[in-house]
Amino acid sequence: PQQLSESGGGSVEAGGSLRLTCVASGNTYYIGCMGWFRQAQGKVREGVATIRTRTPLGSTDYSDSARNRFTISHDSALNTVYLQMDNLEPDDTAMYYCAADRFCKGLGDHQLYEWWGQGTQVTVSS
Repeated sequence: PQQLSESGGGSVEAGGSLRLTCVASGNTYYIGCMGWFRQAQGKVREGVATIRTRTPLGSTDYSDSARNRFTISHDSALNTVYLQMDNLEPDDTAMYYCAADRFCKGLGDHQLYEWWGQGTQVTVSS
């Protein structure tokens, strides 16, 4: 089974930046897509961004909220995906989860993704 470990969350003021990191360990052979979902208190888990991690490499998908502020990237040598978050807003406050699967399956249904990390909290104050 896969193990995904997130880090990089924290508390920042509106307009600030954070960089989230997710490291995949164990048997990573089957991973072809990694991404980020978030879940605010009392809300459903929603997709933020995904990136293809095997050939053809690099295809990305962003939510409308993330598209012009966040950047997802992947380091294949380290089995690591990053989410650079700039110009953070209070509505970005959520638990951010790293997800992985054999293929990217969009952002609309988190239940489609097979492997998950434990989450890292992001809190943005106004």
